Amino acid sequence: MTEKEALRRRIDAAAGREKADLVLKNCRIVNVFTGTVGAGEIAVKDGVIVGTDAGYEGRETIDAEGRFAAPGFIDAHIHIESSFVSPEQAGRMLVPRGTAVIVADPHEIANVCGLDGLRYMLEAAKRTKLNILYAMPSCVPATPFENTGAKLDAADMEDLLADERIFGLGEFMNMPGVIRADDAVLDKLTLARRMGKIIDGHAPGMTGKELNAYACVGILGDHECRTAEEIRERLAKGMYVLLREGSACHDLRELLRGVTEANSRRAMFCSDDRQPKTIFDEGHIDHHLRICVEEGFDPVTAIRMATLNAAEAFRLYDRGAVAPGRKADVVLLDDLKDFHVHQVFLDGELAAEEGRYLPEVTFADISTVRGSVNVRNFSADRFKVRLTGNKVRVIGVQKGGIVTSKEIATVKTDGDGDFVFDPARDICKLAVVERHHGTGQVGVGLLGGYGIRAGAVAVSVAHDSHNIIVAGVSNEEMAFAVKALIAMEGGMAVVRDGEVLAAMALPIAGLMTTKSGEWVAEKLRAIHGKARGELGVSADVEPIMTLAFMALPVIPALKLTDCGLFDYEKFDFVPLEV
Repeated sequence: MTEKEALRRRIDAAAGREKADLVLKNCRIVNVFTGTVGAGEIAVKDGVIVGTDAGYEGRETIDAEGRFAAPGFIDAHIHIESSFVSPEQAGRMLVPRGTAVIVADPHEIANVCGLDGLRYMLEAAKRTKLNILYAMPSCVPATPFENTGAKLDAADMEDLLADERIFGLGEFMNMPGVIRADDAVLDKLTLARRMGKIIDGHAPGMTGKELNAYACVGILGDHECRTAEEIRERLAKGMYVLLREGSACHDLRELLRGVTEANSRRAMFCSDDRQPKTIFDEGHIDHHLRICVEEGFDPVTAIRMATLNAAEAFRLYDRGAVAPGRKADVVLLDDLKDFHVHQVFLDGELAAEEGRYLPEVTFADISTVRGSVNVRNFSADRFKVRLTGNKVRVIGVQKGGIVTSKEIATVKTDGDGDFVFDPARDICKLAVVERHHGTGQVGVGLLGGYGIRAGAVAVSVAHDSHNIIVAGVSNEEMAFAVKALIAMEGGMAVVRDGEVLAAMALPIAGLMTTKSGEWVAEKLRAIHGKARGELGVSADVEPIMTLAFMALPVIPALKLTDCGLFDYEKFDFVPLEV
């Protein structure tokens, strides 16, 4: 069908000269343009809304029974890999929650597998009804302070960046590189600008002239705000703000203090990282909406932040509203308080009903993204440190977030100067093992506030380079956990006394599985249960996600990579010993 003929069919259906494909009758339509709710019907032709007035006839008619008809929700920034499931399974989880579009940055898999990882993600996205809009990862590696599986410069990006399925550059985490106007950074920025592509942001704690320098290159927005003051400054400088509520970061309630009726059009929702357990227990963007209403926000304003704002920001001008000419992505809600999702229509087709994803799930080939765990020259001895004194730097876990503190502590050592775990103190050994090129590189540090009292926990998900990160009470326990991960091609393992208590294999780049979200959630429940019940990890610490972010040097304040202990404020390595 030609575009001209498609328009003719659409016009004829809108004018009532021919039947619509689908009519949703007896709706209360949430109008994100006017901020109102009104009675109406929704007529759909060829997957597009052609009318919202009464009196249409359709080949199929569904009675909404007075339910609220809202646009499909949009997550403005998410890493699919952090759900531990493949894109196909992500769609199966998110669509029943009312999510129609996710803006996904696949820099996790790109840091492991390079462009092969991105190609896999694009192929997998074809197999889900969820509309996945991908970014070209801008920072692979995220920093020069760790070994990663790939490196992408501007020349590597050019061909795929031109693909219409790639909206632009993903979160630009190399903030110092932007501020210094580094050549390699400018190459990427100018490439995106020349192609007319969006540049997404990542600017934790940035303010004043540095924020000006970051924003003046055309960076869209920031999902790393932590305070209402940061929200207001970014909005004043013309940036969008992405209000985050994920599995590891629970920022939304605090951030809403910076959102008003006057500035809410520049705010949108994101989850960044959201595990299956969180999705099943709390939801996705529907959970953001509930929080907004609990915090006193008008529900239609909240829905606008979940739909139209993100659609406009990311140039998705054909969606984000229930109106003629927009894609027929419609969510039928029982109410505007709990936001229970009854049915989800994507492109005018029923895709989910009462929590069930209706399309068949099939999977893309994963052969190009397997076998990513390559560890050599490894033994328990690689975790030994040789301190000359007992005063050390400690990474301090901060509850409910991924920012850490810088602590100084006095610890016990053995005759060789190696750290000795003291059950009376909440300090354990932490290590990052390079797993991409078999370099044998291991970074060792100390972690406080994690709570572990026995055994070890190891994960091959360690943002953003995704080397293996392991925390434990002894070198032997930690080595056993790492070897368990190697045997399963990556994943996560909880061990004690030479036994694997709970584990989950993640063969897709050591990050994901094609198993269902329910399977992952059950595995995570067992892992969390064993980590807390058998190993003593603190009840208010997320055992896996906490470790996964302890290797992220672009987030304050003290982190560990395979190259050593990294101080965010100095933006350089520091010794373990003070």
